[in-house]
Formats: sequence, structure tokens, C-alpha cells
Amino acid sequence: MTARLAIATHNAHKVGEIWAILAPSVPGLSREDVASAGELGAPSPVEDGTSFAENALIKARALAASTGLPAIADDSGIAVDIMGGAPGIFSALWSGQHGEDQANLDLLLAQMADIPDEHRGAAFVCAAVLVTPAGEEIVCEGRMPGRLLREPRGEHGFGYDPIFMGEGQTLSNAELDAETKNALSHRGAAFRALAPHVAALLAD
Repeated sequence: MTARLAIATHNAHKVGEIWAILAPSVPGLSREDVASAGELGAPSPVEDGTSFAENALIKARALAASTGLPAIADDSGIAVDIMGGAPGIFSALWSGQHGEDQANLDLLLAQMADIPDEHRGAAFVCAAVLVTPAGEEIVCEGRMPGRLLREPRGEHGFGYDPIFMGEGQTLSNAELDAETKNALSHRGAAFRALAPHVAALLAD
């Protein structure tokens, strides 16, 4: 594999999603130019940061060091206003076990059951980072404000998408097609902001 850019995930679907967001702003970036940590045989570091940006940097630094390639990583989650920004960096393990999407969603709905609609504000937050083998680090953040619904809607997306509706929208994130979601989402905003930095690096 002759990748030019490493992405700190073991999820092939996520690699494709990130490539699709970056490609319009990074001339000549083909799907074959990007590879996941899994494809490159890179280990997964312990994410013990206290913010989305810190956790993303931990992943990207480790990947750049182990592969010798420029590395991209992101960390994201949902921040509920009335809960002081929780689940936040603990979004993926809110119910106690990492990646249990349905259990996480069910627990958050139960915790918010008695909260009136006017106090159900929330936002998806993403930090996307680029780290070079030489130690250059760039951090970009994106937010998708909105509110929590009272029951899941839609079959697309993942995580908390079925119970989140973006500001000004009439559909939940799980009811949006992939192109629309990328245009509106926190991850799309963060990676579009990062894209010019990736383009400049790969053009050198």
C-alpha cells in the first residue's frame, strides 16, 4: 500500500467518509491515497485526554510516529446543554461499555425524559487534527447545534443520530442522506476547515 495520508481509525466506512469530505478541497487526493490505522497495522493508543482535541491529537501523534506518514484523527461526541456539556468526550461509552450505540442512546433518553422541549438543546462537536512526522500539529473544530428528540427517528447514521435534530432542520440526523449530513455535520465542518492544510502539506 502506497498511502500518502494515514487516518486514525480502524473503520473503513469512516475512512471513506473522511476522504469524501476532504477530496473536493485536496487536488489529486484519490481514495487509494488514504489508509486507516488498521490497514497500516498501527496500534491504538490509550485516549486519556480531557477534551476532543486532546484525544484526537493522541491518536494522530501515535499514528504519525508509527507509520512515518502525515496522520489525521478526529474525536467527537454530543454535548447536552442542560447536562453541562455531557456526555461530551464520554459519548461512546456513556452506558459503561465503549461503542454500545443503542445502550448509550437509551440511557441519554432516559436521563432527559422529564426535560421540557425548550431545554433540550444540544450540539454535536468534532475536533479534527493533522499531525506530521516532523511534529507540526493543526487542530480544527466543528459544531452542529440542535436539540434532542424524545424518541429515535430514522435508519441512517450511527450513535446518537436518531435522537438529534440539527438547528433549522425537520429531520433527525438518522433521516438525512450521507451527502446532506456531511454538508451539515460537525465532522464535515471540522474536516472542511482542515482540508486546506492537508492540501498544502501534500502539495509540498
